[in-house]
Amino acid sequence: MESNTRRSVKSRNRISPNKDEETNYSREQLARIIFNRLQKEYPGNASSLCALRHKNPFQLLVATILSAQCTDERVNQVTPLLFAEYPTPELLAQADPSHLEEIIKSTGFYRAKAANLIAMAEAITNKFKGKVPKQMDDLVTLPGVGRKTANVILSVDYDLPGLPVDTHVQRLTTRLGLTTETTPEKIEMDISPLLKPKELGVFSLRLILHGRKVCKARKPLCEICSMADICPSSSVV
Repeated sequence: MESNTRRSVKSRNRISPNKDEETNYSREQLARIIFNRLQKEYPGNASSLCALRHKNPFQLLVATILSAQCTDERVNQVTPLLFAEYPTPELLAQADPSHLEEIIKSTGFYRAKAANLIAMAEAITNKFKGKVPKQMDDLVTLPGVGRKTANVILSVDYDLPGLPVDTHVQRLTTRLGLTTETTPEKIEMDISPLLKPKELGVFSLRLILHGRKVCKARKPLCEICSMADICPSSSVV
């Protein structure tokens, strides 16, 4: 986007909604405006907005691990057979690696993912009595699970505070002027105080949907974006 079409960010904490207006929004105000607009555009709760099909926290954990470097659509094609054969952590922990690899092969990086899934299931079975834990500190000890995956589990299935930061969330929060941080964990810590704790998960999911449909990586559709008038990166004058 050309520099002369960008609306200037006045500072890290304040942003002008329009280059011809003098009123500035604080980051908290901007986050609230964005949250409200996305809520109207993508209604529903975290569970209904999550694109990964699942019936319980264990299935969501498996699906989220598989979704790394893979589309949700592809994961949803693979998981029905996977969950039919391995419906519990105990059964997945005993899976034959080569057979598991065959089932999940189309998701990419299938050898590493299969190893992580089996090790994750073993840890849940042995350390957490077969239940997916509800604490961040416990979740991130599981093989293949980082903060993003843990936040998905916490916010979607346990209705607990958590802001998953994927490439869409990172791109949109930067473009919208909500953060200047550049790593997922720092973005999470920077943005989390701007909203109510239980709004974080659904905010992330709505940003992801908006990133897929409108604010695309290579060619954002600024002309149809509901945030064009407040976005410092918008190409709409």
